[in-house]
Amino acid sequence: MGGMPMQLTGTRALITGATSGLGRAMAAALVGEGAQVAVTGRSRDRADAVASELGATATGLELDVRSESSVQACLDAVHARLGGIDILVNNAGIGMRTVNPTFLSSPQPFWLVSPSGFRDVVETKMTGVFLVARAIVPRMLEAGQGRIVNISMNSQTMTRAGFVPYGPAGAGVEALSRIMAADLAGTTVTVNTLLPGGATATGMIPDDVPAEVRAGLLDPSIMGPPIVWLASGRADGVHDQRIVATEFADWLAAR
Repeated sequence: MGGMPMQLTGTRALITGATSGLGRAMAAALVGEGAQVAVTGRSRDRADAVASELGATATGLELDVRSESSVQACLDAVHARLGGIDILVNNAGIGMRTVNPTFLSSPQPFWLVSPSGFRDVVETKMTGVFLVARAIVPRMLEAGQGRIVNISMNSQTMTRAGFVPYGPAGAGVEALSRIMAADLAGTTVTVNTLLPGGATATGMIPDDVPAEVRAGLLDPSIMGPPIVWLASGRADGVHDQRIVATEFADWLAAR
């Protein structure tokens, strides 16, 4: 840092699915710039542990995005502790491993996917975005400002063989983002979409992946610069954008 002032001091963020992978990387980046971050996950203990590793401005909270009552309880707790939320990062998701542990080496056709596995991924990835945003937007509008960033995936992943239900759930998040942005156009609340731009080295990759594929995976920290920018004053008025982390520097230069 070299004595540079932290650019997010006073900014309050809530990240869903923040105990590992992309969520944790984004939480670390925001904390690193002085933001107060609510680190949420289905396990309170895990959320607490990650928050204490990240630093003094991180707070661990239990949140199951599939449950309205859990969403409400978590938001009430965040508001009680931080006084409000400036930026919501909808990141929670379950990968393909829960449906097919070897999804890359032996993709499974959709008719072999279990209905419960399908529902769980869609409920977490897509319905979760709806439930959390639905609960938080009225508070943001009342506060006169707010930002929502929905975490998406490559378009190819959405339509790839063997990627039911992960792909369709991601496509749903993307469509939901665009509609949320349209519904909030002209208000003080912005909605943008952010995606890594490639497969990332998170716990979602199966164990049987060859070493050369694993070597080509992106580090989750690639999400740091764009999420910090989106949370900062420099992103004032930025709305309905789809930002790819691997192309972020070029995208920013072209603005």
